Parts: sequence; structure tokens; C-alpha cells
Amino acid sequence: MPRPDASLAATRSAVENPKAAKPRSPIGSPRGPQRGIQSVEVGGQLLHALAHHGRPLPLKDLATLANMPPAKAHPYVVSFSKIGLMQQDLQGHYGLGPLAWQLGLMSLQQHDPLRLATPVIEQLAQATGHTAAMAVWGNRGATIVRVAEPPALVRVTLQHGTVMSLTGTATGMLFSAWLGAERVGPTLEHHPAERAAWQDPAFQQELVLVRQRGLARAIDLAVKGTHAMAAPVIDASGGLVMSLTLIGLAPSFSAAWQGPEARELSQAARALSERLGGNLVHQSPRQNKTA
Repeated sequence: MPRPDASLAATRSAVENPKAAKPRSPIGSPRGPQRGIQSVEVGGQLLHALAHHGRPLPLKDLATLANMPPAKAHPYVVSFSKIGLMQQDLQGHYGLGPLAWQLGLMSLQQHDPLRLATPVIEQLAQATGHTAAMAVWGNRGATIVRVAEPPALVRVTLQHGTVMSLTGTATGMLFSAWLGAERVGPTLEHHPAERAAWQDPAFQQELVLVRQRGLARAIDLAVKGTHAMAAPVIDASGGLVMSLTLIGLAPSFSAAWQGPEARELSQAARALSERLGGNLVHQSPRQNKTA
């Protein structure tokens, strides 16, 4: 057992020297910003620049994108090449190396899109005050799989499992634009009226605009007095994983392409796409064909 005077001495030391008594925060503790290694953070700028650009680059161009002189960048790319984060091609350009690819594949395997998207739609509902949902392509078409309701007393409700019209909803239009006739054709076979609307040249032109904007919009289409917008979530293959959708009452829902709803929705879909290995800036949907 420790001597009583030893415990008293320890208590007195803590009072006289508060810094000595302050508990140490464990690694990863959220008690404030943690001190990192500056050189690693500086080198990380090169990896960020390379990942954002999407293809191998000469050292000079890579350094420019990372906002540093080539002489400063060179030691970093040498070290990154030694451990497999970068590699040189036959032209001497620097691209991502085998270790970077392995880490990327591991990250994709660990990321469940539905799990990642759940807090995203919850944040969208809170930020915008409108109902947010995610939809995937099922055997019956574009299907709502999760819904997040806003804190507002008056709101538009959606049900899990609802299959969205391919021509009368923002969600359906988004899937129509991204998947094209090859995927949506079998679904349209069971709905002659919607198939006719889908084949209409004016609707096909609207799908072209959906692909260009990266957003689909429905104004008073499914339910009078409601607006909706949908944005695509893309994976590393450039394929459509799901849609994020906002729907709300017309008086408080801005349907403008540059409005707050469009901005919040686009940012959320882009951030989620990046976590899944996709990049909406560099990915384009498959060309649409008439059914």
C-alpha cells in the first residue's frame, strides 16, 4: 500500500502545478485540434492534386496543382514512389501507385452506400426543412428505400418502398436520364402510358438537360402544390448508385436551379459520390437511347 504522505504529496503537487495534473488526451480524442506532422500534410497536397486531376502528370504540372515549386515536390514524389503511393509511367509522369489502389479498393469495400447516405439525408432534412429521401433502382423501378423527415409540422411524406414514376417525378427522371432505355425499358413495358410519355421527344430533350445539369426537377408533377429535386450519387465505375431527393411544399421550396435546395442537394450528392470513389465533375452518365 502507498504511504499516506505519498498520496498527500501527489495531491499537493497537482495543486501547485496544474499542468502536471491535467490528464493526457488519448490519440484521436475530440478535445481539440491534434498536432500532426507538417511534412506529411505538405506531401498530402500532391496526393490530393493527383487524385483530383484523375490521370498521371509531369512533376512540374503536379507541383503547380499542389501550389509548390517542383524542387520542393520532387523529394515527396520520390518517397511516395518508394512506398507505392505513386509510380512513374513510361513518359515519366507521376500517377497513383499500387498501394494507393489497394487502399482505395479497401475503402470502397468498407463503404456501404446506404449506410453512408443515411446521415446525409438526415442532415439535408434538417438543413432545408424539407423531406429528404434516397432511392435505388429495383426490379420494379426507382424505389424509395429510406426517408428522413424535417422538423417542420407541415411536410410532404414519403413511404419506404414507393416506386417513383419515371416521367412524373424528379427521382424517376433522374434514373431515366442516367440509366437510359436499356435499363428502364423493361419497366416501361408494364406501363404503356408512361412508356409513351417517356418516348416523347420533348421528354427526351428534358433528360438531356438533366444529364447536363446533374439535377432533375419536378414542379407540380406528382402532387399539385409540391416541388422536388433529385441528384445522382456516382461510384468509382461512373455508374449511378442511388438518387438523393428533396421534396417539399411549393411556397417554401425553391425550384430554382441555383436556389438553396438545389445547392444543398448538389453538394450532398457530390460529397457522397466522392466518398464512394466517384466524382461528378469528371463522370458523365451513359448516353440515353430511345426505347
